[in-house]
Amino acid sequence: MRAGFRLPAPSVVLAASWLFAIVFVAILADLIAPYDFAAIDLRNRFAPPVWLEGGSWSHPLGTDDIGRDLLSRLIVSIRISLFVALLGTLIGAVLGTLVGFVAAHFKGWVDDLLMVAIDFQAAIPFLILALAVLALFAETFWVFILVMGFYGWERYARIARGLSLAAQEQGYAVALDLLGARPARIYLRHILPNIASALFVNMTLNFPETVLLETSLSFLGLGVQPPLSSLGSMVGFGRDYLLSAWWIAVLPAAVIFLTALAFSILGDWLRDKLDPTLRESP
Repeated sequence: MRAGFRLPAPSVVLAASWLFAIVFVAILADLIAPYDFAAIDLRNRFAPPVWLEGGSWSHPLGTDDIGRDLLSRLIVSIRISLFVALLGTLIGAVLGTLVGFVAAHFKGWVDDLLMVAIDFQAAIPFLILALAVLALFAETFWVFILVMGFYGWERYARIARGLSLAAQEQGYAVALDLLGARPARIYLRHILPNIASALFVNMTLNFPETVLLETSLSFLGLGVQPPLSSLGSMVGFGRDYLLSAWWIAVLPAAVIFLTALAFSILGDWLRDKLDPTLRESP
C-alpha cells in the first residue's frame, strides 16, 4: 500500500454505496419496477409492507389508498427527484459561474451591480420566492426545473468571482492576456479548470439542498404534478394516512433523508480532499 494512503471512513463508504444504489435505481427504473407506477388495484388498497402482519411479497413495500404499488412508485419517484435536482444544480452552477466570470472580468460598475444582485438573491428566502413564481406561472415540469436552477446560483457566482480575481493576479492569466487570447478562452480554457474543484465541491453540498427544496415544493403541491410522481409528492400524498398507513409517507421520507445525508457526507469528504488548506501534512 502506498505510503500515506488512507482508506475513506466507513461513513463515506456507506454514503457512496447508497448513492451508487440510488443512481442505479434511477437509471434502470423502467426495468426494475415490478408494476406500472400508476396502475390502480382497488382490491389491494392499503396493503402493508411485507414485514408487517398482512403484508405479502406481491407488494413488498405495500400499496397506497388506491392500490398502487409503493415500490414501483418509489423507484420512479427516485428517478424524477434526482433528475430535477441534478438538472437544477447544473443550471445553477453554469449560471452562477458565468455571472462570477462577468463580474471578475468587467469589474467597476458591472461588478458592483452583479454583487448587489447576488446579495439580493442571498437575502430572500428562496422557498418563498419559488412559491411566488410557481403560483404566478403555469405549474409545468420544465418551469419547475428552471425554478430549481435559480437556487444557490449566487454561491457559485461568489466562488467564481473570487477565484477569477485571484487568477488574474497570477502570471498565466496575465501572460495569456498579453498574448492576445480572447477573454472567453482565458476563462473557459485556463481559469475554469483551475477553479473546477471548488465549484464541484459546492455542487456536492448544494445538491442535497436542491433535493430537499424539490421535495418541499412537491409536498406543498407546487412541484412535480400528477401523473408524474416524486419523493416529495409521495410524502405529501401520504401525510393524510400517517395513522392508518404510515408507510405511504415514511418510506419516501426515509429515502429523502438518507440521500441528502449521503450527499452531505460525500461533499464534506471531497472538500477535505480537494482543498489544499485542509489537507494533512505528510
